[in-house]
Amino acid sequence: MGGSFNPAHTGHLMVARLALKRLSLHWIWWLVTPQNPLKPSRGMASFAERLAGARERATDPRIVVTSLEGDLGLRVTADTVRILRRRFPRARFVWIMGADNLRQMPAWRNWPFILRSLGVAVFDRPTYALGALSGRTAQRFGKFRLPERKSRLLARQRPPAWVFVHTSLNRVSATRIRTGVGTDESWPAKG
Repeated sequence: MGGSFNPAHTGHLMVARLALKRLSLHWIWWLVTPQNPLKPSRGMASFAERLAGARERATDPRIVVTSLEGDLGLRVTADTVRILRRRFPRARFVWIMGADNLRQMPAWRNWPFILRSLGVAVFDRPTYALGALSGRTAQRFGKFRLPERKSRLLARQRPPAWVFVHTSLNRVSATRIRTGVGTDESWPAKG
């Protein structure tokens, strides 16, 4: 589960716990990125602050917060996926992301490689489902979408394979927290 985590919040925790349960995963890695190339650096807390905040928020022992991308100087998800597959060739990775990212995925460098390399679990976010499921990524890889009831099989599927997971919609967002429009305590983080 990659991202800026600017800041890490209950929505991240909720998705991680749901992913552990619904996808039958053993671990979740929060890959804190030094700088998302699609986001402005203005308003971005330092990498060290975001990493520390994510470690504080990751209260489940199965969530591992890692500085891998910063340690290796990575900025692009496809490069991170390539490195993970090389370093852990027997591991079955699943990329976890929100529906907002599925919609914008064609802006990611080498995005088809990501879907061809590992399973992808997309978690619903308020107002994004329709746009995400009708967008370019979902259309191009539509025949590889698993029914949600088979989400537990995603890690064992040969890529490309992806699933859209409907959830209770959590309106907490890092942008809303940073701008003072919302708070992190406005949503209970139950798994």
